[in-house]
This record gives sequence, C-alpha cells and structure tokens, in this order.
Amino acid sequence: MSVQGKTAGTTTELVVIRHAPTPWNRAKRLQGRSNIALDDAGRELARQWQAAAQVWAGWQILSSPLQRARETAALLFPGRAVRIDPRLVEMDFGAWEGKTLRDLRAMPGGDAAQRELLGLDFHAPGGESPRQVQVRLRPLLLELAEAGRDTVAVAHKAVLRALYAEATGWDMTVKPPEKIRANCAHRFRLDAGGHPVVLAMNLPLLAPGGTAGGAADADQAEAGGLDPS
Repeated sequence: MSVQGKTAGTTTELVVIRHAPTPWNRAKRLQGRSNIALDDAGRELARQWQAAAQVWAGWQILSSPLQRARETAALLFPGRAVRIDPRLVEMDFGAWEGKTLRDLRAMPGGDAAQRELLGLDFHAPGGESPRQVQVRLRPLLLELAEAGRDTVAVAHKAVLRALYAEATGWDMTVKPPEKIRANCAHRFRLDAGGHPVVLAMNLPLLAPGGTAGGAADADQAEAGGLDPS
C-alpha cells in the first residue's frame, strides 16, 4: 500500500528553514509573535536561497502564519501552494518582545539570567516555554508521519531549537550538540510515531560567493530559551 507515493511504514522527511531576516533580527531584538515583515535585504537573501531550495520544490510546503515566514516561503518556492499551519508560529516571548538580550541581561533587578537556566522550561513573563512549543509541534509531526509526505516547513529559530531538542534530547541547560546556523536548512526524519531524528543540520542555502545581507547569527544564549528570532 502506498501513501502519497511512499510505501506505508516508511519514514517521512522534514526540512525546516528559518525565515529570512527582518529589521528586528538585525537589531538583535526578540520578535516572538510580533508580526514583523522582511525588509528589502531579507527578501534579496531569500531569493539567493531559492536555487538551493529547489531540491525540495516537489515537497509539501508549510509555513508559520507570521508574515516573515510566509514571505520567505513564497520567495523560496514561487508559484507553489503554501499551507499555513499555526503550530509553526514562533515561541511567544511575552513582555520581552522587542527587547534585546543585552538590555534584558543588564536590567536592574531583572531575572533573565536565572530564567535562562531553566532550559526547556524557560519562559519570558507572560510567554511560552520551549517545552510548550514541543507539545504543540507533536500533533503536527504525527500528522506528517501518518500522511507519509515529505515536507518543507518555513518557521522560526525558537521553533527549530525546540524541534532539535526533541530530536536529540538536548535539555537547553548546556550548549547544543551542534550550533544552529543562519542561511541553512535542517533535515529531519520522522518515524511512524512522528518522533524526529536529525539527518543533517546546517545545509547551506547560500551559493559560494553569495552575500548574507547582514543576516549573521545574532548574539544569543545557546543554552536556555532566549534567542533572537
């Protein structure tokens, strides 16, 4: 029996791509649910990723509902149907959205450093934790595995970190086994129960000689849930 051209019981692949950068990324501000659009430099960078992404052009395309992800998906896969899935939305950073890590860590009486030590249970005041992100991702991963349809998801850094932690057992209290880099795609296999396994991290999307357009990784906490997105 086949499902979407695959034999039942075989594994499904999921490639996750973080959206192209916005002005808030360049300013190293936490975005979370703030619906910030790409700027011209971000759109140009997404166009530079397009050639590398064509290896997955025949796959199902999913996107977070936030504008920066939807724009990136449309630029990467022009003319393709993109399915919006709210479970891919960025982690909610609550009262800290719009602020920088430097400002939060320097805030008199602030508790950012203590919260970061919580790892998967980190959350900003009024925000969401990476563990909660994992909980909302699991039904989606199971649906993809049951459908047996290879999928590209355009999402966000905190969502990708939560997925990576789910795949590797990383508890976010120490540095990750592998740094998650900008301008890359990240490839996972989903088993029959929807559990992710890392196949390859940091697959380059920029061709040799391409320019990152100011999209270098922001200064960030590799351990803990704080991470500009």
